[in-house]
Amino acid sequence: MAGKITIVGLGAGDLDQLSLGVYKRLKEAPFLFLRTKEHPVVRDLEREGIAFETFDPIYKESERFEDVYETIAGRLLRQAAQSDIVYAVPGHPMVAEKTVQLLLERAGEKGIEVKIEGGQSFLDPLFAALKIDPIEGFAFFDALDLDPDHLPLDRHLIICQVYDAFVASEVKLTLLEHLPPEYEIVIAKAVGSVDETITRLPLYELDRAVHVDNLTSVYVPPVKDEALLNHTFPRLRKVIQKLRSPEGCPWDREQTHRSLRKYLLEEAFEVIEAIDDEDDDHLIEELGDVLLQVMLHAQIGEDEGYFNIYDVIRSLTDKMIRRHPHVFGEAVAADAEDVKRRWSAIKEREKGARPDSLMDEVNRALPPLMKALEIQKKAAKVGFDWDQAEPVWEKIVEELEEWRKEADNGNREGMEEECGDVLFSVVNLARKLGIDPTLALDGTNRKFSRRFKAMEQMAKSDGRDLTAMRPEEMERLWTRAKEIIAKKKDFDV
Repeated sequence: MAGKITIVGLGAGDLDQLSLGVYKRLKEAPFLFLRTKEHPVVRDLEREGIAFETFDPIYKESERFEDVYETIAGRLLRQAAQSDIVYAVPGHPMVAEKTVQLLLERAGEKGIEVKIEGGQSFLDPLFAALKIDPIEGFAFFDALDLDPDHLPLDRHLIICQVYDAFVASEVKLTLLEHLPPEYEIVIAKAVGSVDETITRLPLYELDRAVHVDNLTSVYVPPVKDEALLNHTFPRLRKVIQKLRSPEGCPWDREQTHRSLRKYLLEEAFEVIEAIDDEDDDHLIEELGDVLLQVMLHAQIGEDEGYFNIYDVIRSLTDKMIRRHPHVFGEAVAADAEDVKRRWSAIKEREKGARPDSLMDEVNRALPPLMKALEIQKKAAKVGFDWDQAEPVWEKIVEELEEWRKEADNGNREGMEEECGDVLFSVVNLARKLGIDPTLALDGTNRKFSRRFKAMEQMAKSDGRDLTAMRPEEMERLWTRAKEIIAKKKDFDV
């Protein structure tokens, strides 16, 4: 018949702080196991002749703490299958004890009873030593499972299980993602015992100024300077809320979804420009401007009572998981093309009933050049397309001749129509050749602007103005500008 595992806590201090009940359990245990010998109480247990077995050798044999915990839990369950045992852990069994959680999860499957008894958590003496009240906001993390995306820096932050210098270094690197190197933290060791030490030091010294061990915790005081939180999402959201509040900015308060439309388009193209320029600093700024547009639209939605930023995030997260079954599900994707096919198929299923016309699927708000490309893609889906690019070249020549004919006749309405046909045909050719016409035109716009600015600078250096130059002089400057920029000479353009 399976036995029982009684789990007790050794508390945070020495033997004098143990409850009488826990002390009796330790003395009377037929089989006593300690997770670790590194605890102030253990010296007293040895002096009293209490026999025990520890799992310290496993820490040296294993490379990962996860493996250590698995091994300990497995051995305890095998022993408990034969007889009753007592398992003692530092502090309280239900505070930062992964082995206890594993035992609680698995004992039932083997018919083994697990009973939790007493033990003072190190948190009480830690709060006393640090002189903090957790009611102000308190977060508790395991150093071995520290996620930089989920650190509430505006609360009292305690990180336990800082076993050694390597773990301390990992904790430091994680915190440095949010805090400056000089930010003051506290290293608390053996709190509640005669060996207690409290050391205040800058964050960058966390893994080198103090020797750490299995009784070490790191305390990070709440951030009071809001500027240090400017990189966090909650801080950004508060700033946007402030801008839209009655005490905020008159311009931001007046904006609507419709009034902001043009800014989103402008910011998207500025992101493209930063990418083309391979300018990371500029890209950071412009991506921030795009994010600003998202946050403003979400705040408007919240102010009007329809939706908020969390609805936006939830919708996006759900969609990404739903449309990537090869990542978050059991499906398998052979390559990128397979992913695109699956994406399109899932998207079609999500849309449900199809509109009366493929043209109704084209976003009406797209700029004309982008809309032309989407219209052609929809038509190509049903085979209304040229197989090769050559006929499209011929179509462009044909449309140019028709445009020229209307121009010769002075027919303005006809010229406008034929100009549109030429542009539509050029977009079609770009599509057939795998070129995004919007990006291509944007690149040409920027190229022309750089060359024109170079012309202006050269004319200015000669003490002249472009408006006073003859066409052939400007043509020569244009040629020089092309050559200079091609050679990447220094021009502030």
